Amino acid sequence: MSASIVTKTIALDAAMVAVKAAVEKAQELGIGISVSVVDSSAVEMAFVRMNNSFIPSMGVAKDKAYTAAGFGFPTMQWKEVLEGNVQLQAGIVCRPNVVTFGGGIPIMEADELIGAIGVSGGSEEQDIICAQAGINSIS
Repeated sequence: MSASIVTKTIALDAAMVAVKAAVEKAQELGIGISVSVVDSSAVEMAFVRMNNSFIPSMGVAKDKAYTAAGFGFPTMQWKEVLEGNVQLQAGIVCRPNVVTFGGGIPIMEADELIGAIGVSGGSEEQDIICAQAGINSIS
């Protein structure tokens, strides 16, 4: 029995590429966003706030990335997870840094979580599109 495990995590260069790609997609869409990329432990690796983004979106983007990495599924899936579970619905929203709407997506390499990206500033759909652009840039 080993007392340790080996885990993969996103490389800094990949995190930076993902942030840049998300911003470029936001520019195409004509919106201002904040983007956060975290490693597999949900620790922030890269962050940017576009000049024309909402200030509160900074924290929301970070929380979306944290949530996606911490739970290992896209934040948009919380709707399904919470459906019919009143206790979970009431409890999860009380947890700091947990976001239950779209814009946070895990970053996978093969079947292993290596990080997550969180985007905030557009509509939920636009945030998801920008986050996916970031992931696609490093896939």
